Amino acid sequence: MYIMHHMGRMRSVSNSLPPVALLRAFEAVGRSSGIRSAARELDLDHTVVSRHIRALEAWAGVPLLTRTTGAGILLTPEGARYHQRISAALAEMTDAGIELRSRSKARPLVVWCVPGLAVQWLISRLAHYPGRNSVELHPTDRSPDFGRFEADADIRYVFASSAHRGAVATTGVRWVEIARPAVVPIASAAFAARMRNTRTPADLLSAPLLHEESDAQWRAWLTAHGVALPTGALPGPRLWHAHLALEAARCDQGVALANPYLIQNDLASGRLLQVSVAAGQKRVALGSYVFAARADRWQSAAIVQFRRWLKSAARLDAQD
Repeated sequence: MYIMHHMGRMRSVSNSLPPVALLRAFEAVGRSSGIRSAARELDLDHTVVSRHIRALEAWAGVPLLTRTTGAGILLTPEGARYHQRISAALAEMTDAGIELRSRSKARPLVVWCVPGLAVQWLISRLAHYPGRNSVELHPTDRSPDFGRFEADADIRYVFASSAHRGAVATTGVRWVEIARPAVVPIASAAFAARMRNTRTPADLLSAPLLHEESDAQWRAWLTAHGVALPTGALPGPRLWHAHLALEAARCDQGVALANPYLIQNDLASGRLLQVSVAAGQKRVALGSYVFAARADRWQSAAIVQFRRWLKSAARLDAQD
């Protein structure tokens, strides 16, 4: 009797909800601004994703996407409003599924972090975080795909010249600056002793310079100090990662640039020293550490608590 009595109402509710496959395709297309990129993410053929979008538009009775002259994809005003609500709904469905499957076990807060900061600074401070047992820390050079819920939060070092590109500029992601530390030239105690005649920033050009993926950081630092740079690339090995450049400095191989969050322990132990170029040295910040998370989970209790603690910990260290 229940089914017969409510048949009309049940049919109405069913007609107001399209298949989840169509919604997932639309959410991915809207977030990535492309059919093919969404298809790769969903592991589907792009023709299947296109059919899903057409089916959803037929169901809605209004266009949800429009193609630009450059063959890109934009959301129509109706599509943008629907996409915002669908993204939040799918995120809530995912969280509900995780909670259901956890069977009363507390779900950890999965935090990805650039390796240097994770190893040299964050890991020791997590011992003082009230919810430390609920944090799962992943040191990695790759930003997570928040659309696939690879992580709850991410901490990256973003160079000022990149204008916060990448994860922090992705649609549906919010971010906040945690710290903007200055960078300083550092070397091992033994190497620094051999550089007693170094008095100005320009004198560093005669030292072996240790680089990460390029000489861009050293160029920016020297330029900020008014040093005339030679044409072509600056000499010195490219080591690709900050922690490798620091390890090379510890091994007496040259002078690296680093910020205090990466070298506090080394400076305290005397393993690394700041190279003295007191004449004309300025405070130079080449970028900042940023904390990012999905916009629709930005105000969730776990993320708010961790974000506030992280900002407070970074602020205390900046005052030391």
